[in-house]
Amino acid sequence: MSNITLHTGHLYKQLKQDIAYSSTIYILSSFIMKSGVNLIWDDLQTAAERGADIKILTGDYLFVTQPEALISLLHLTDKYNQIEIRMWQSNGISFHPKTYIFKHKEEGALIVGSSNLSRSALTSGVEWNMRLIRQTNVNTFTKAIDSFVQLFYANQTMAMNLETLKQYKKQYDYFHRNHPDFIKEWTTQEEIELTLPTDETQEHNPSVVYEEGALLEKNIEPHLIQREALSALDETVSEEYRKAMVVMATGLGKTYLAAFFSKPYPRVLFIAHRKEILEQAKKTFEQILHKKGGFYDGVEKSSHTDLVFASIFTLSITDNLEQFNKDDFDLIIVDEFHHAAANSYKKALDYFKPAFLLGLTATPERTDGQDVFAICEGNVAYEISFIEAIRRNYLAPFKYYGIKDDIDYSSIRWQGNTYDQQQLLVEQINDQRANYILNKWLQLKQSRSIGFCSSIEQANYLASYFNKHGKQAIALTSQTTSHSRKEVIDMLETKQIDIIFTVDLFNEGVDIPSVDTLLIVRPTESLVVFTQQIGRGLRKYSSKDHCVIIDLIGNYRHADIKLEVFDSSDTENKERNIIPTIPSNCQLELETEVIDLLKELSKKRSPRKEKIYNDYLQIKRRLGKRPTYKEVHLYGSENSKEYRQAFGGYFAFLNYFNELTSEEATVYHDYFNWIQKVEKEKITKSYKMVILQFLLEKGPSDWRKPITPQEAAPYFHQFYMAKSYRKKADFSNANTKKLWKYNEAGIAQLIRKMPMEKWVGKDNLIYFEEDEFSLNFQIAEKDENILHDMTRQICEYKMQIYFERKNTFL
Repeated sequence: MSNITLHTGHLYKQLKQDIAYSSTIYILSSFIMKSGVNLIWDDLQTAAERGADIKILTGDYLFVTQPEALISLLHLTDKYNQIEIRMWQSNGISFHPKTYIFKHKEEGALIVGSSNLSRSALTSGVEWNMRLIRQTNVNTFTKAIDSFVQLFYANQTMAMNLETLKQYKKQYDYFHRNHPDFIKEWTTQEEIELTLPTDETQEHNPSVVYEEGALLEKNIEPHLIQREALSALDETVSEEYRKAMVVMATGLGKTYLAAFFSKPYPRVLFIAHRKEILEQAKKTFEQILHKKGGFYDGVEKSSHTDLVFASIFTLSITDNLEQFNKDDFDLIIVDEFHHAAANSYKKALDYFKPAFLLGLTATPERTDGQDVFAICEGNVAYEISFIEAIRRNYLAPFKYYGIKDDIDYSSIRWQGNTYDQQQLLVEQINDQRANYILNKWLQLKQSRSIGFCSSIEQANYLASYFNKHGKQAIALTSQTTSHSRKEVIDMLETKQIDIIFTVDLFNEGVDIPSVDTLLIVRPTESLVVFTQQIGRGLRKYSSKDHCVIIDLIGNYRHADIKLEVFDSSDTENKERNIIPTIPSNCQLELETEVIDLLKELSKKRSPRKEKIYNDYLQIKRRLGKRPTYKEVHLYGSENSKEYRQAFGGYFAFLNYFNELTSEEATVYHDYFNWIQKVEKEKITKSYKMVILQFLLEKGPSDWRKPITPQEAAPYFHQFYMAKSYRKKADFSNANTKKLWKYNEAGIAQLIRKMPMEKWVGKDNLIYFEEDEFSLNFQIAEKDENILHDMTRQICEYKMQIYFERKNTFL
C-alpha cells in the first residue's frame, strides 16, 4: 500500500480497517451527525472492548452537531471509561477541522480532509481526504497527536455528559427556533444542505452526480406510521430478536421504512420477485442512504456493493448463491414477504446468516396460510391494515359497490386453489356479460381505472369490447408487445386511455397513485390477492377524493367472507355479518341480489369444527407429519385459539377427529383432568409455564419428582436474563428488578408465591407444601413419554402465544 493515499469516496471502509487495528483512536470533527455515529458505533464499541483509548472532539459552531448523536456516544462512555467526548465552544468563531488519527504501537495513520462524522460524508458524499501512514513522516504524525490532545483539553472545550448535553440542547433548540430557514431540522436522513448543492446551484457543479440526473428530494423524513414502525423495530432489535415481520398496507411506504431502518447496517441485501420492485427499492435506498446500490439478477451481477437488490429467482440458483459468504450481509430485507414460504426463498434464507432479517408485506392473511409467521418465528413487530390507515387518513377512503355476477360457479370445476380456466372462459367471454360490465363501469367509474381479470383471454376480450363501444382500453399482460408497461401506465395517467385490463401484473410492485377506480371482474380465489388489488387504488393523489371499487360477486368460494377485509370492528370480538363495519369516511353498497346470495352462501359454509379440521389437514400435509400445537399456530390459516374454543384444547381436537394413536387416546382419557388443567390454566405472567418447563426438561421419567423453590431459582433467573424481551415482559417491575443480579433467596421467595402457590387448585393435581412442589398424581411407566410430550406441547404453545402477545405493538 502507498504511504500517502487520496480517498475521494467511502472513507468509512478505510476508517473501519483503521479502527479495527488501533489501540489509540482520536477523532476531530467539526460537527457530528447521528447517522455518522450509527455508522461507526459498533466499530468503536469493539475497539473499546479491547481497551482502545478513544477521544472524540466536536464543535458547536452553527449548532449543527446533533444532540441525538452525542446521546448515542454517551451510551458508549457509560460502558467504557476510556472513551472521552468533548465539545469545542466556538462562540461564533469558525470551527472546521476534520481529522482522524490512529495508532498501535509503532504503526499509525493520519487522515485529514473534508469528511465530518456523518454517514454521507463517510460513504456517498463528494469528499477528499488524504491518508498518511506514520512511517512516512513520524514528526508530522507526532505533531498531529500533540496538537489534537492540546485542542481536546483546551479551556474552550467542555466534557460531554448528561448535564452538559442538556445545556447544549437548550442552545441548539433555541438557535433552530430562531433560525428556522438557516438549517432545516437535522435527522438521520443526513445533513443534505451542507453536503449537496441547492436546486439553483446544481447545474454549476458537475462534480456532483445525481441518480438518473434528478435531484434527490431533500429532508425526507419518516411519517408518523413509519416512525411507529421504526420504534417497534428498534424495540424488537433491543429485545434480541434476529427476525421480524412488518405488516403495512400498500401505500404507506414499506420500502422507505426499510431504507430508514437499514441505516445502521453496513451491508444490506434486498430480495424481491419482480424487477419493478427491485428498481423502485434501489432508487429509494440510494435516495435515503446516499449509497450506490447494484442489481443481482439475470442481467447484472453486482455482488460487492453495500446495497444489493437481488431477484429471488437469480439468487436461488446454487452457483449464484454461493458467490456470497453466508455472513456477507448485516441486514436482509424480503419484500412481499408472504411469498417467503416458497422453496426459492427458503433456500436463500437458510443460506445467509445476517444480523437481522426483516420481512415486509401488506397481506399475510391467515386465510391464505401462515407459513411466513414461522419464518420470522411469529414475531410481527408492527402491523397496520389498510382499513386502519384509511381511518387515520393515510390512505384514500373507498366506495365499494358489490354487483351481481350471474355465472354459476358451482358448475365450474374447482382445481384446489383456482377454477378451471377453460370452463371459466366459456362463461366469461360473451357480449351479454361484457355489456353488463361496461354499463356498470360507466355508471360508477371516475377518471382512471384498472380492471382485474382471471386470464389473458378475458383481459384481451374486455379491452376489445370496450374499444368497440367508444372507450379507450388496453390489455396489459405478460404477452403484451404493442406497448411497454411504462407507456401504458403513462397513457392512463395522462388520460389517453380510460382503463387498463390486466391479470396479475398490478397486484404487487407497480404503483399508480392516480388510479381512482378498480373494476374486479374475476372470482376472488385468494383474500391476499383481493387485498392487494384493493390497495392499488388507495394511494392518495391530489385530485382523488376516494377510490371506487366495482366488484362482481357470484356464488364462488370465499364470496361470503371476502368482505371481511373491509371490517373495521374489533378483530378479537367481531361476529361475521353479511355487511361489515367500515370506516366512517367510506361507503359500501350491495345489490339486493348480492345480499341474498351472501346470506345463502353463509348458511352453506362448512361448520366451524370442519373448517378447523380442514386447516389442520393442510398443515399436516405441508409438514409431512402431525403438527405440534405450536406448529398449528405458526402454520395454520385458522386462529389457533379455535382449538380451545371449539374443542377444549388441541389434544381434545385430535381425539375428536381420531388423530391420536390408540396409546395416545388412552393416555388422553386417563389423564384428562391434568391435560385440561394445563390447557386452560390462566397465565397473567409466564412464571407458571417457566416452572412447568423446568420440570419437563428433567425428562419423561423425572419430571414428576418434587422440586424446591431454591432448586428452581437458577433456571428461573437464567430464563429471563437470557433474553431481554422476557426480562422486560415479566421481570421488570419494582420488585423483580431487584433480582436482575442473581439472588437465590429473593428469587426463591418469588417462585414460592408466584407461581408455585398459584399452581395449587381445588383439583388437587399439584402438591406444594413445606417448599416441596410436584405433581400430585401417579403416572404409569408406560404412559410417561406420551403424557410428558402432550404436556410439553401445551406448555410450548402457551409460552409462544404469551410472548407474542406481550410483543404486539398495535
